[in-house]
Amino acid sequence: MSASYIPEGYAPHLSLYQTQSAISLIKRVFQDSLGRALNLKRVSAPLFVEPSSGLNDDLNGVERPVSFDIPFANAQAQVVHSLAKWKRMALYRYDILPGKGIYTDMNAIRRDEELDNLHSVYVDQWDWEKVITPEARTEFTLHQTVQQIVECICDTQLTVRGKYPQLCVTPLLSRRVTFVTSQELEDMYPDLTPKQRENAITELHGSVFIQGIGGKLRSGKPHDGRAPDYDDWELNGDILFWNPVLGEAIEISSMGIRVSPESLDRQLTLSGCDERRKLPFHRMLLAGELPLSMGGGIGQSRLCMLLLGKAHIGEVQSSIWDEQTHRVFEQAGITLL
Repeated sequence: MSASYIPEGYAPHLSLYQTQSAISLIKRVFQDSLGRALNLKRVSAPLFVEPSSGLNDDLNGVERPVSFDIPFANAQAQVVHSLAKWKRMALYRYDILPGKGIYTDMNAIRRDEELDNLHSVYVDQWDWEKVITPEARTEFTLHQTVQQIVECICDTQLTVRGKYPQLCVTPLLSRRVTFVTSQELEDMYPDLTPKQRENAITELHGSVFIQGIGGKLRSGKPHDGRAPDYDDWELNGDILFWNPVLGEAIEISSMGIRVSPESLDRQLTLSGCDERRKLPFHRMLLAGELPLSMGGGIGQSRLCMLLLGKAHIGEVQSSIWDEQTHRVFEQAGITLL
C-alpha cells in the first residue's frame, strides 16, 4: 500500500519545464556556494565498491545492498549506500591538508527504502568530507559548520526565488538554527516518537539541528540508527527544516565529526560490530593512519523539493513508484518524473 499522498489544496508552482530548469539552477548555485563556504574541491566518486573493502555504508545494518559480479575482474561489487567511508579514504589518498576537503555527487540505490513523499529507492546527494585537526573535534566546529550549510541553503533559496517569484508564496527558510541534543529532545517530548519530536521542535523553530544520533538515550533506545564506523555519535546530527507543503519536518542533511580511533573502538563494541576491525578501512582507522575529518551528505532531491515547494520527491527525480502512487498523482494532474 502506498504511503504517498497529496496535501489538500496542493498544486505545483512551476511547470514541468520550469521545474527542470529550477533544479539545474539549485544544483549549480548550491554546490558552488558549499564549496566556497567549506573550502571544498569537487572530485569523482564510485557508484559501487568491493564488499571486502569495508567502504560501503551499512546505514542501520539491516538494509540490503544491491550486489553484482564483475566476471572480467573476478570481483564482487556493491552499489554504495553512501560514501561516508570512501570520502575519508579519499582524503588520505589525495593527501588533503587540514581545513580543506572534497565534495562529490553521490548516487545510490536503497532497495529496502519504504516509499512515500520523502523517500525513494534512488538517492542523490552531495557528499562532502573535510580534514580537521585534533583541536577542531569540538561541538563548536560542528555547530559552526551546520550554520554555514544552512546559510548556503538560504542563499540558494533567494537566488531561485529571484528567477521564479511565484515561489514566494511560502515563508523563507529560517537562517537561525536551533541546536538541540537527541536526549534534550526526548526529555522535552517523552511521550512522542522520535519522528513526532522532530516535527514538534521543527515546526516551532523552522531550522533545527538534532545532535547526538546513534547511541542509546536514557529511554534505552537511540533517536535513530547510525552506523558505528563513520560518525562520532556524540558529535553528529541531522539538519531539519519545516516543510509547510507537507506540514512536517524534512531532513536535508546527516553529518558529523567522524570517529577517532578511540570512538571507533568504543562504538564497534557498543554496536556488536567487532568483526569489522579486520576490514582494511577499519584497520587503518584504528591504527591512526587516516586523517581526522568531518563530513556529511546533503540530499539533492530533498533540497529541490523544499526550495520549489513540491509535495513529492518524484516531482524532482526519476525513480520507480508503485501503481497506486502513479494513479493518484496522475488523477490530480501532477507529473512524477
